[in-house]
Amino acid sequence: MPRKTLTPARPRPPRTLALLAALAGALLLPARAQVDIQPAVETEAVAGDADDPAVWVNRADPARSRILGTDKGGALYVFGLDGRIRQKISGLQRPNNVDVEYGFPRNGQAIDIAVLTEARAHRLRIYEISPAGQLTDISSPHTTVFDGQAQPMGIALYRRPADGVIYALVSKKTDPDHRILGQYQLLGDPDGKVRLKEIRRFGRFSGTGTVEAVAVDDELGWVYYADESTGIRKYPADPDHPAASRELALFGTDEYSADREGIALYPQPRGRGCLICTDQLKNSRYLIYPRAGPPENPHQHGRAIKIIRGGADHTDGIEAVSEPLGPRFPQGILVAMNSKGRNFKIYDWRDIAQTGKPKL
Repeated sequence: MPRKTLTPARPRPPRTLALLAALAGALLLPARAQVDIQPAVETEAVAGDADDPAVWVNRADPARSRILGTDKGGALYVFGLDGRIRQKISGLQRPNNVDVEYGFPRNGQAIDIAVLTEARAHRLRIYEISPAGQLTDISSPHTTVFDGQAQPMGIALYRRPADGVIYALVSKKTDPDHRILGQYQLLGDPDGKVRLKEIRRFGRFSGTGTVEAVAVDDELGWVYYADESTGIRKYPADPDHPAASRELALFGTDEYSADREGIALYPQPRGRGCLICTDQLKNSRYLIYPRAGPPENPHQHGRAIKIIRGGADHTDGIEAVSEPLGPRFPQGILVAMNSKGRNFKIYDWRDIAQTGKPKL
């Protein structure tokens, strides 16, 4: 997923009001023709079945940031931006999706964490990320989700701006009660382990297919998830929001030829940026929407303003980062799972922004 709102390490060229007007105007236009790009890097292959990526930004040295990728065969991989494997954590029971968050309070210190859904164990796995990008398991025994009655699939972490509380928003494989998401607060124990506290269950579901892709916009406070056969659904991420249980938007209902899969956020300052969702074809497409609609209706995301393809096969998970990641990726990246290659493709955001129209 996805998807974090990070403060840029250096100022970006200002986007003009004309561009904002163009994005808002594009809500009323038909979907753009798709454009093709090439990956800048491909990771090494995983042993089993690649599924979902996340990106940890190394604030001290962005060029040494890490890409995390799940292998549903039973492992979590850590890659460098050069695509080479830096760490492999084995022995997991069908890990599905993974996400990263910053500033979790643990024994008086703020640490970065990665959390994945371990589907067959009906639980979450929580890892501390060291300053060098190495992962260490800090899960307590109390990380079961959905009372152990449903397999967790997608995950997105939400750090509430008001108080820094971190939540995991998790989708489940089956949904007999039509509350597809569970929200869990992450809490530290005295021994340094991390446990969960269930806060709520919510979210409509079509009942067809699965919900694997979840993304959160920390800054604006929204959670998005892909109802595979139907569209992209949007709710408040804050459980204390006055409209916490109300669906704010359903979009992306008609431009897809296959399942709606991975979702990622490419945030920019002052609420600008993009939301990206996968159309899971053999040569997968990525539909790009405005992060927010016009001021009078910020939840009107409309139709895609741009569609790209990058040669990835039947993509499940994606992730985007707008933070500069060193001289090679000064405007960030998009990472996409590649099924046939059992790996992840890394795209330079400049290629996405500048190839075809509109320019982003």
